[in-house]
Amino acid sequence: MCVVGVDGCPVGWIAVGRRRIDDFPSARVFATFAELLEAYPDDATIAVDMPIGLPDFTRQGGRGPEALVRPLIGQRQSSVFSIPSRAAVYAEVDPFSTVETWYAAHRRASEVARRTSDPPRGVSIQAFAIFAKIREVDVLIRERPELRDRVHESHPEVAFMLLNGGQAMQTPKKIKGSVNPAGLNERKALLVRCGHASEFLDRAPPSGATGDDLVDAACMMLVADRIRRGEAVSFPDPPGLDGFGIPVAIHA
Repeated sequence: MCVVGVDGCPVGWIAVGRRRIDDFPSARVFATFAELLEAYPDDATIAVDMPIGLPDFTRQGGRGPEALVRPLIGQRQSSVFSIPSRAAVYAEVDPFSTVETWYAAHRRASEVARRTSDPPRGVSIQAFAIFAKIREVDVLIRERPELRDRVHESHPEVAFMLLNGGQAMQTPKKIKGSVNPAGLNERKALLVRCGHASEFLDRAPPSGATGDDLVDAACMMLVADRIRRGEAVSFPDPPGLDGFGIPVAIHA
C-alpha cells in the first residue's frame, strides 16, 4: 500500500509518502535517489517528476510524452521541458567548478543535441539544469530492471490538470524564477480537495527543500496512488520504450 511522490530539490530529492492508506503523509529529503529507494519498501509505488527513458534521436517537440501533454495544460506548457537524446544528456558528466564551465558544458551538450535531432535543436537552460538528476535515475533503472514496474515518470502540472477535472491551473507556480504565492495556494487548495490535509501542506518543508517542492511531491504521491489503483492516465498509452527497454511515458 506504500505510495511515494518525489520531486527534485536543491540538495537532492524530496519524497512525500505514506505506508498505509490511512497514514498521515511524511516528507523526507534524500541526497540521492538510491538512498530514497532504500528508505521505502520494495513494493512501494513511486511517481517522480523527472524524465525517465531517453531517445536516441528526437523530433519536433522532444520526446513523445512531452509533445502529447503540452496542449493539455494551456499556459502552463512551458513547464514541460523538451528532453534531448541520451547522447546529449550524457555528453557532459563532470562537475562544474564555475559558472563559465557550466555554460561551456551547456553549449557542448547543445551541439550534441542538434546532431541528434530533426529539426536540429539545442538544449534549454532549464532542461540542462536537471541532466544530472535524469542520469541519476536512468542509471538505476538500467541497472535494476525491477524498478521499471514501480518507478514512474510524472509531471505536476499534468497531474494538477487531471486532478482538477481536466482544467489547467489558472495561475503560474513561479514568476521569473520566484514562487508565486497565488499559484502555490491554488495548487494547495486542489490537493486538499483531493485528500491531502492542509496542515501537512502548510508546514515548513524539510531542510534542503522549498515549499513548492513539497507541494509538487505531495501531488506526485497522489499520482503514485492512482497508478497503484490502476486509475492513472499514461501519455502515450501504451508507453513507448527506449533503447534499453525502459518505458517512456508521463503518468498522471
